[in-house]
Amino acid sequence: MRVCVGQILGAHGVRGLVKLTSFTVEPQGLTAYGALTDAEGSRSFDLELLSAQKGHWLARLKGVEDREAAQALSGLRLYVDRDRLPEVAEDEFYHADLIGLTVEDRAGKVLGKVAAIHNFGAGDVLEVEAESGERPLFPFTKAVVPIVDLPGKRIVVEVPAAMAGDEPP
Repeated sequence: MRVCVGQILGAHGVRGLVKLTSFTVEPQGLTAYGALTDAEGSRSFDLELLSAQKGHWLARLKGVEDREAAQALSGLRLYVDRDRLPEVAEDEFYHADLIGLTVEDRAGKVLGKVAAIHNFGAGDVLEVEAESGERPLFPFTKAVVPIVDLPGKRIVVEVPAAMAGDEPP
């Protein structure tokens, strides 16, 4: 399994530098895992972080020598093999470990599977793909998600009353 640790935002200048964003706790962590790959693992990238900018980093990728080559990588997500990442503390999770887990309510009723984890600025949100095709969002807080059972491949949610239809909107 690969875990996305960053994304190339575009080219910077004419000498092949790229702007990128880091999804690691410490942005400099991008360089801690050695070469990064694309999603399929077919292309490898040696990365040198140069400087922090407003909201992103400037970096040099080995073999990327001009603006056109850098711009061609725009939007590319950068991955590392999961086994190269450090273990997480209790109640911390890599998003990749949560995707695909079964989501159920306290009574054991299956609500769907975790389709994605988003962060719109106020904290992580679980997007659940229900069998009906609906995609409800649940705040990823201890109050709403009291149980994450990785070995059991399930997450238990406390469905907020407003979502359950018990309260008027």
